[in-house]
Amino acid sequence: MKDLLEKLSTYNIFNYLFPGVLVAVFGTAVSSFDLLADDIVVGVFLYYFYGLVVSRIGSLVIEPILKWARVVRFASYTDFVVASRIDKKIDMLSEQNNVYRTLASTFLCLTLLGLADWALARLPTLSVYRAHITVLLLLVLFIWSYRKQTNYVSARVKTALRSTSPGEETDSRFEQ
Repeated sequence: MKDLLEKLSTYNIFNYLFPGVLVAVFGTAVSSFDLLADDIVVGVFLYYFYGLVVSRIGSLVIEPILKWARVVRFASYTDFVVASRIDKKIDMLSEQNNVYRTLASTFLCLTLLGLADWALARLPTLSVYRAHITVLLLLVLFIWSYRKQTNYVSARVKTALRSTSPGEETDSRFEQ
């Protein structure tokens, strides 16, 4: 267990594990759901998963809403990649940005958890389908996340290939 915890990066701790623990503790306090684990090993994985879900909601819901509302403005992805090569502090600042977005998402999820608890108490027939609805929502969330991540990888590959000097060799897997 100690080895596993040592392998977690600060990004994983502050964007997944920490928010997951907050959701488990506060979610259990503000709702009738018991989100805490009795076993520490199961708990680490469970809280990490909660945090992963919260992080994805932040990325897929909160971020676009804040962009749309012009609360935040992003540099182009190409500029971000190029600037990150020049200024290594940008990656750390971006990681901190993600922590704030994930914490905002944590509190949104806690609010939604309270609302779901309220709705389930008033619509008992909905409780029958609670697990099915949860699985379906998680399926949609992770397909949407996969799509977004694939777009980031593709953008990064294109940026890397564009920034390669004419005399430099590129990996032939990326040539078309």
